[in-house]
Amino acid sequence: MSQPLIVTRDLVKDYHLDGYDVHALRGVSVEIRAGEFVAVMGPSGSGKSTFMNLVGCLDTPSSGEYLIAGDRVSDLGGDALAAIRNRRVGFVFQSFNLLPRTTALENVELPLLYCGVPGSERHARALAKLAEVGLAERAHHHPAQLSGGQQQRVAIARALINDPVLILADEPTGALDTHTSCEVMALLQQLNRKGMTVVLVTHEHDIAAFAGRIISFRDGKMIEDHPVAEPVDAAAMAARLQAVA
Repeated sequence: MSQPLIVTRDLVKDYHLDGYDVHALRGVSVEIRAGEFVAVMGPSGSGKSTFMNLVGCLDTPSSGEYLIAGDRVSDLGGDALAAIRNRRVGFVFQSFNLLPRTTALENVELPLLYCGVPGSERHARALAKLAEVGLAERAHHHPAQLSGGQQQRVAIARALINDPVLILADEPTGALDTHTSCEVMALLQQLNRKGMTVVLVTHEHDIAAFAGRIISFRDGKMIEDHPVAEPVDAAAMAARLQAVA
């Protein structure tokens, strides 16, 4: 069995807003092993987004411990957390977060530009990632020239550019129709089958059904954690939807 990639122990996150204490996470302990596909669910205010922000090193816990690939990161400062994010985590968001005036290729290259990678190497690596998500022929198109599903594929290629150990996807199908959502989930399943660890935040049970494990939050606590016996095959679902369209 693979080793734990993510380990949290009694993770707590409190916010102080307008004189009030908000207990966003209340002692969450969880392990996610390398190669898992995990869906994180819960209503608004349940703590699922806070959990994802901590796992993605976008924020620091008030107390508790967080390890990624065996390295304790819960006590690291801003620069060290940024380095972890850049090297080990790829992010995919609902709104795609693409720069509108740059091409798909340039959007995918962006993390490499921040790392000082030479131009020729940036181009080659970005083209390879676009090919991996089936968009090599769209490399020189701008986001406005791409469909929503294609824009999300560009965002996934950008998330993969530094060969991360973990993909964090926050409502990645929230802005897409059902068929396109299945296509994006099929891509994430394909990456997972190749060994990529995927953690997906969603409020949709239909989307969580594509994962191999579901963790549920409520009131800042993890209330349920169970495997999915037979995850839905997203590619087959997309094909069925296409056939009846």
